[in-house]
Amino acid sequence: MAALRIFSYLPNPRVWKATIAARFCGVAVEVRGASGKELRNWLWDYDAHPLSEQERAEFASLARTGKVGLTGAQLFKTDAFMAAHPFGNVPAAFGADGKVGIFESNSIMRAVARLGEATFPLYGRDAYEASRIDSFLDVSLVFARDSQIYLLALSGGTVDAAIHARARDAFAIYASGIEQALSPRRGMLVGDGISLADICFAAELALFMNEYGRSEQLDKQGLTRILHPGVQDVYPLMFAHFARLVAHAHFAPDLKPYVEKLRSKAAA
Repeated sequence: MAALRIFSYLPNPRVWKATIAARFCGVAVEVRGASGKELRNWLWDYDAHPLSEQERAEFASLARTGKVGLTGAQLFKTDAFMAAHPFGNVPAAFGADGKVGIFESNSIMRAVARLGEATFPLYGRDAYEASRIDSFLDVSLVFARDSQIYLLALSGGTVDAAIHARARDAFAIYASGIEQALSPRRGMLVGDGISLADICFAAELALFMNEYGRSEQLDKQGLTRILHPGVQDVYPLMFAHFARLVAHAHFAPDLKPYVEKLRSKAAA
């Protein structure tokens, strides 16, 4: 039995924070899910699964109106799911007994690190390193919020100059901090080894690369890509670190094909 079960739309780099951590720590993690559109036809529960037509009728009373990402959709969420995940969002993780809910991708990733801390110290080697890692994770949440608004607006065709400017500024603040943390020529964000800070950084930047496939929407609004061709020259240490992480054996199974696919869209 998996130590942790995750339910989410897929593919989702924020889910991969946990699966990457699991490879380092030797923790068994099970991931269930499908594309965002397909999740409209799933039962949101510890035993998440696609609904049959008969089940859709049986569970009609469970239908709840979706919010972020699936705004207005009728989603079938059990009472147990809502008790475990009071905000009702994905990714949603459960402990092995299916009763304890863990929500938000950084917390899910932390759970994996704690479960496997004896195998690999992803959460730092002492209280000070752990707190510094938390500092990076907290900063990533600010960037993640603005990037999510931006990417959803690009996907929905509602992006405007204000949303673009907010995301551009959020990226610049985040990228500048990562660049500084890696100076002068530091190998990792915290300490001497890979930590949750590095995993979170790689996943959030990979997700932001979805901008690559939205050039048409930006052009219509007279806006330019935040990840423009010269951005790697502005933040060379950050992008070099990202490349090393994506190529790492524990990152590559999730991130490498995803990043390569997005980069092919930028080149098209």
